[in-house]
Amino acid sequence: MTTVVSPEGASDVINARRTESLDAPSILSLVTPATESLFGRVNVVNLIEKAVLAVTLSNDKEEILGHAAFFDYPSSPEVDPAEWESWMVQNYNTEDSTALNTLFMHYFVAKKEYAHGCAKEIIRTVFNAVPDLHFCFFMAPAGVYPDPCLSDIFKIVNKVVGTKGAVNSNVFGCFRHDHVPVLHVRRARIEDHDDLTPIFNRQSDMLSRTYGDFFLGELIDAQDEHMHCLVAEVDGTAIGFMSMSDDVNVNLLNECFELAPFHGLRKPHPEDMDSADKTFTATPPTLENQVSQPSDRPTCGESSKSEGSKASGVSCQSADESKEREKKADVAQEEQVPQDEATGKLPGHKSPQADEEVKVSPKLSDANMGGSAASLISEGSEVGSEKSAGCHTPPPSKNSRPGIESGSPRILSANPETAKAQLPKRFVPVYKGGNNAFCVQLFCVDERYEMRSADFLEKAFSLYPDKEFCVITVPHLVPVFPLLQSFVRVTPRCPSTLPQELYVFNRYGLLKNFTVRRACTADYEGVEKLVKTIDLHENLLKDLQQFNRARRDQDGTEIQAFVAECQKQIVGIAIIRREEDIEYIRSHYNIEDFIYYNHHKREEHGHLHHYALSPIFQHLSKHFLKEVLRRGHKTCLYYPLYPAYSSKETVEQHSLVSALHDMVPVRSRRQIIYPLEELGENAPSKRVLAERESYALNHINRKLVLEPKVIINARIVVVGASDVGIAFLETLAYCPHLQFNNLVLISPHGLPGEMAKDELRDSMLSQSHCYSHDEYAKISLRTWVNVVYGKMTAIDRKKKHVIVSGNAVVPYDHLVLCLGQQYQVPAPTQADFSVKVTNSHLPHPPDRLYTGPVPNNVFLVNDAYDAAVVLHWVENNLMKTEGKAVVYGHTLDAYCCVQALINLGLPGNKITLVKPPLVYEVTCFNNPEIDEAVFESLKSLGVEIHSGYYLSQWNDGQGGEELTSASFTSADEPLRLDCGAFFAYYKKGVDVEAFRAINDACLVFDGKLVIDTGFHTNDLSIRGAGPLTKFQRRYHADQWTHANFNSKEVGIALASALLRMFDPTVEPEPEPPQQLLNLIPIYRSPKIEGGLLPGGYHYLHVAKPGLHIPLKTHMSHQDYGHELKTGKPGDDQGFFRLHLNPFRTIETITCLSKKPLAVDNLVCLYGLHERYLNNLQSRFDEGLIKDFFSYFAGAWCLAIYHDRFPDFRDEVRELLITRPPEDIETLEEKVRQLVDEDIPTNLKQRQELRDYYIQSGCKRAVETRLLSFLSYNYYHLPMYAKPGMV
Repeated sequence: MTTVVSPEGASDVINARRTESLDAPSILSLVTPATESLFGRVNVVNLIEKAVLAVTLSNDKEEILGHAAFFDYPSSPEVDPAEWESWMVQNYNTEDSTALNTLFMHYFVAKKEYAHGCAKEIIRTVFNAVPDLHFCFFMAPAGVYPDPCLSDIFKIVNKVVGTKGAVNSNVFGCFRHDHVPVLHVRRARIEDHDDLTPIFNRQSDMLSRTYGDFFLGELIDAQDEHMHCLVAEVDGTAIGFMSMSDDVNVNLLNECFELAPFHGLRKPHPEDMDSADKTFTATPPTLENQVSQPSDRPTCGESSKSEGSKASGVSCQSADESKEREKKADVAQEEQVPQDEATGKLPGHKSPQADEEVKVSPKLSDANMGGSAASLISEGSEVGSEKSAGCHTPPPSKNSRPGIESGSPRILSANPETAKAQLPKRFVPVYKGGNNAFCVQLFCVDERYEMRSADFLEKAFSLYPDKEFCVITVPHLVPVFPLLQSFVRVTPRCPSTLPQELYVFNRYGLLKNFTVRRACTADYEGVEKLVKTIDLHENLLKDLQQFNRARRDQDGTEIQAFVAECQKQIVGIAIIRREEDIEYIRSHYNIEDFIYYNHHKREEHGHLHHYALSPIFQHLSKHFLKEVLRRGHKTCLYYPLYPAYSSKETVEQHSLVSALHDMVPVRSRRQIIYPLEELGENAPSKRVLAERESYALNHINRKLVLEPKVIINARIVVVGASDVGIAFLETLAYCPHLQFNNLVLISPHGLPGEMAKDELRDSMLSQSHCYSHDEYAKISLRTWVNVVYGKMTAIDRKKKHVIVSGNAVVPYDHLVLCLGQQYQVPAPTQADFSVKVTNSHLPHPPDRLYTGPVPNNVFLVNDAYDAAVVLHWVENNLMKTEGKAVVYGHTLDAYCCVQALINLGLPGNKITLVKPPLVYEVTCFNNPEIDEAVFESLKSLGVEIHSGYYLSQWNDGQGGEELTSASFTSADEPLRLDCGAFFAYYKKGVDVEAFRAINDACLVFDGKLVIDTGFHTNDLSIRGAGPLTKFQRRYHADQWTHANFNSKEVGIALASALLRMFDPTVEPEPEPPQQLLNLIPIYRSPKIEGGLLPGGYHYLHVAKPGLHIPLKTHMSHQDYGHELKTGKPGDDQGFFRLHLNPFRTIETITCLSKKPLAVDNLVCLYGLHERYLNNLQSRFDEGLIKDFFSYFAGAWCLAIYHDRFPDFRDEVRELLITRPPEDIETLEEKVRQLVDEDIPTNLKQRQELRDYYIQSGCKRAVETRLLSFLSYNYYHLPMYAKPGMV
């Protein structure tokens, strides 16, 4: 906040922010004739879209007072944007100006009375926002002199003698030292204490409370050759402080972090085991005339101190705390299994999997050039996705069986982990040299100057001439402060015993002669040396050779290659091509969340294929990308990430880039399923309809290259890869302005969708339609989430860590339990078959927990991994014998299992379906017609069906490793079946080990994990969501749980609750009124389920969230509404049922057909009023609609299926409720008056509403908005005629 004053004395408080395109009308209102003469007539929206930095000043009333747009090249058309540096140096006295430290102002407007103040504030803001910026220029036409508000700041730049410069313009410039000068940094003195103490106390009083009021003076006085203190001063007053020490525990840091790119923070030594072919050590450029002073004192590798931490903006840690932490780390080291595995055991804790090692898959965005643990493909790479030497295949599931070879075709095609398990252990380098780093122990700076924090570093390195690295550690929950923007975050190893983040800065990062230029043939050797450790680097070198040879591919596609150079050494490489599939990208991904597509020419879209930058210069990564855009004449770059199971031919066109954190992930778009035969030539173009392998898209454009993300280092651990957990992680990972560095998922089989698509395997379970297999590929959570393969077996709330599979420790700051419920092994009731016991006299309840041994051929199928294992076993064992399969359960999954077994080739007469008694008299279909159709289908397939039976015994109570028979009891006669395989779909429940972990951690468990409406358990750092949970009893809603709602919506709500803690753009939610505190939240998305049923029926049910009530009972309610049905189950037409509520809105959709269903289209019908659907009810009542399937497949309703149609509906509603400028009632208010009277409207009143709708302009506005919607999305909706076509 800054106050500007007009010449008349009026003042206004202004706030500087990034310009948005919505500001364009207000900016245009500030334009004067002088503005146009100075900058020309410009398209303001296009200017905002292409500027690397656009700043707007607004007051507390949100009125825009000023605006300026800055580019990284001059505005003169005489100058090629890619070559302006040489032009400037040749023609003007600007020899120190480079692309790194220079910006050009292309536009400036301000409210006349505040113009001087706005200009100064904008320039000050720009110099503050871009720490490397030292020069700001703008070009004015010849003969036009800038207004006084600019001429007071910008001075004309002299031309080089003998040159012409720009023929038709003059260059004006301003400089950093006149506005936000570089801080003067010097050695600290005792007298600085009084200046610095208030700064420390404003940020935290922890130090003074711990060490006394004069701790700072004592620290300054204790300086020696190992510990130094610096201060920054402005006008003779100290405004910042930094304390440093070369006493660094390098051993501990190497154990906890991936420091191979920095040579382990040690000096080179002949005995170093760095395995050059596996691990790249970033070789710094050579500094001319620099003399390295060798140290005579002993190395500090065995020191008992570590670098400092930062609390409340102050980096500090006492020696005692350091010693205590190292002591704990040493104890942890003794308990660890292999060096590189995050393991640790609770005393006395035992687990069936305690001896198994836990596999960790690191996120792709943590890839770096030095020993990166990430790979684009799951097979064929030695590094693969192994995190460390101790990482192997995940522990076998309880459903895994002996005799299932890991190399079986079905498992290999479906399970990437198997191939990974065969990879060699990743090499861990060992360094023997002396300490090569010093640490920042304590740091603090006045908030007004915090953006100049990096000014300390040059002086700091001068005090340690023999050290090449500066390190600093910060606790995970401390917000990242500006000093760290110059540092590189180091990826933690698996067993990080430090509860902190490590940041590293190299001495050579101080160099400012970092330049980017077009690659040439002479660069090949330097690039080859730079990228030799990158996965698929051979393809990078091949593309570089192709660029040097022809500048184009063999098919004519343009290639551009750029290298980053420092001190004449290659430190970075980027290779791009023209994006040829931009129509496909626009139609399949929401790139318009980030750009205005129509303002970018087709040739301005680029495709990033390869990108590598030395870790030393990683803090300049965005500048490198900015230069690639400028020199390549591009405005946008796109980078695809294919799933791990993709073919090598697909993946090898790219290498894994180290700039993923600088880009933003782009959400995919739901696609319309088109009736192509009916549309004919009116179908969308082939570029839009093209079938391509699914991939996740990452993007960067000119607007984003100078926009920093908010870094969040909090450790957020999610247990369970349920739909809720995936939606939660997706929401966090896809916040474009946030960067979560420590998202962790704990799951026995990792992320869903990581296996190759297999229709048979995927059909073995019902579908919730929250995520499809392609959607998993398009969100690519493996890019942003570290995955720990295993089961949660304990929670230590005091130490805040989770025990995985009995031996691996995963620390957390926020723990989210989304385990859901799984099918459990059913417990036999132990009823004696020979005595003929009935269900009313069972010795044990059927719902009790089973703890005995499980026969090898009893299967639980809870996810795709289990399904792949089971299908392989059936194919290679059961189908080669005469044994029969018994499916026990009456769930939708049980019916899907029967059909999957039949599709696999198992005859129906070898399958028996045993259905337990219904508890609430509601079948899984809750529709008698569908129940009957499925029953008849099972009979026709030869499947034996028994209803009303509970499992009583296995093998007649004799036990055994293999199940040969199963006995059941009913209300009448008992049943004994021969059994070759038993599939349990009886009931879902909480996993036993998860329950023990939750219960032992003293989290309240009342049948389910108890939470409040904010997802909190009785521990504020532990949250829960999904079917695992229930609401506290004080809400009096025991029947309502998250299981009644759409899981994806619940996951998004959970993420939104957590984002209020981290996202600065989200305002904290106000405290709810007292009377609302005991109300549970309402979720509005439909609950969806579907699957492939016996007889080849495709089933879909979309319904409003609610309790399970028999359909007959529900229809008997007075306010039920209307039921519309076409077809019957079993006929060729298919069964289609719609339920309209009393307000004639679609509330339930039920489909059963032997033809595949257009699920994505049909789900869009939910929540629509029947008038949207061409007066659906009246047409149906008149007998005009005989088949809903063909009716909703018509071309007329395709716009309703468009992914932006809900936004269009919201816009129309906004039009109708927005009050006109005059004091006139809105249409909504008039309708409400009639509704509130609670009297049916007559024809006259309706006609008055129609007349008002037309006369008020609402009708015209709605039609205009509709035509705009169809026109803007015409690439998806070409079947609709536009005005002028007919």
